[in-house]
Amino acid sequence: MSGTITTPGAADSAAVTFDASRVGTEARDWFVLLKPRVISLVVFTGAAGLAMAPGPLNPLVAAVSILCICMASGAAGAINMWYDRDIDAVMKRTVTRPIPDGRVGAEAALGYGVGLSVASVILMWFATNALAAGILAFSIFFYAVIYTMWLKRSTPQNIVIGGAAGAFPPMIGWAAATGSMAVMPVVMFGIIFLWTPPHFWSLSLYACKDYGRAGIPMLPVVRGARHTRWQILWYTFILMAVSLVPSFTHQAGWLYTVVASVLGLGFILCAIGVLRDRQDANGVSLTGDGPARRSFRYSLAYLFFLFLGLLADHAFIAH
Repeated sequence: MSGTITTPGAADSAAVTFDASRVGTEARDWFVLLKPRVISLVVFTGAAGLAMAPGPLNPLVAAVSILCICMASGAAGAINMWYDRDIDAVMKRTVTRPIPDGRVGAEAALGYGVGLSVASVILMWFATNALAAGILAFSIFFYAVIYTMWLKRSTPQNIVIGGAAGAFPPMIGWAAATGSMAVMPVVMFGIIFLWTPPHFWSLSLYACKDYGRAGIPMLPVVRGARHTRWQILWYTFILMAVSLVPSFTHQAGWLYTVVASVLGLGFILCAIGVLRDRQDANGVSLTGDGPARRSFRYSLAYLFFLFLGLLADHAFIAH
């Protein structure tokens, strides 16, 4: 649907064409810049940190805290897309993103990300406390600068170290609720931190050519697929051990222990499937990386249901 708008009294001037069909599309482009699929898990784990915190929780404070975490995550995503626009343009997985596709200007995207970053931190500070706002600000800086601008293009350990960026939300939620820090949110941070490498390495196995074409030193590109498969397996074992820390420290009950054990074993089985996938001499899959794709999808469900189990245990068993 389109219409023509002309200036009154200027019939001889050029008409301005307004394409109403682009309004919704442009709004969607700005929304896509926020990486909404990433936000969903970030917000959920941040909300888990809020819910796990001791003491009564003000619903308004909780709502504003979640909004700030959502804004900050989206802001970091927009800055990431601004900086990575050159490599996004050569990767099949990202070539249709708004900036490389020309639907959103690079400078506008950067301003959008920086503006949301500042707004989220200020709002968190006024609504909760300086500790929560400080961790929130550092999480944005870590993802946008330390990971995106430094680690991602310089080392195959980019995901290992950079995984901290997505692990901060439970700590932010806990700090927003209490104004302090404790062992439990640090353990939650550790779970997400250790979950990130096997999650992203599964993706990088079947997106290896894309990363290689873009010059990103992901582990399969630098060390090979076979080495990456073994690393995925080792990390799932370590992840399972750390995920059971709340049980051994009596911060969670039997329900969480069962959930963490079952999910952890499932992740290990997925990793074994990735390792045993039919491969050529270089460790490259001969089956279209089906096991790696299944491992990637399972990892998303794993984190969601693990934290859901922790919340259920906190609500119905431990207390």
